[in-house]
Amino acid sequence: MPTTFDLPSDMRIYSALNTRDALLAWVESQPGEEYLEVSARDVQEVDGSGLQLLASLSNLETPWRLVESSETFGNACKLMGFGQWLDKRYLKNTSGGSAT
Repeated sequence: MPTTFDLPSDMRIYSALNTRDALLAWVESQPGEEYLEVSARDVQEVDGSGLQLLASLSNLETPWRLVESSETFGNACKLMGFGQWLDKRYLKNTSGGSAT
């Protein structure tokens, strides 16, 4: 069972470097996992750089999926064309219907 990475509440350019470093360290600590689980339940602020950071996970050998989403994060995903991340098969908590 994979360990879930909890994204910070601020997923904007101002915190992108720290988030990237924490995310990469977490990815390295998950060898042999079938997939990576990411939670955005606590995200309250997000911009294009925050979404780009997550999109870069698609370049890794191990696939990833979103397992929780705040309404703010879900709305940003839909607005920026990343609605496919809000796959109801994997979301445990859709906070305010963000997975529609």
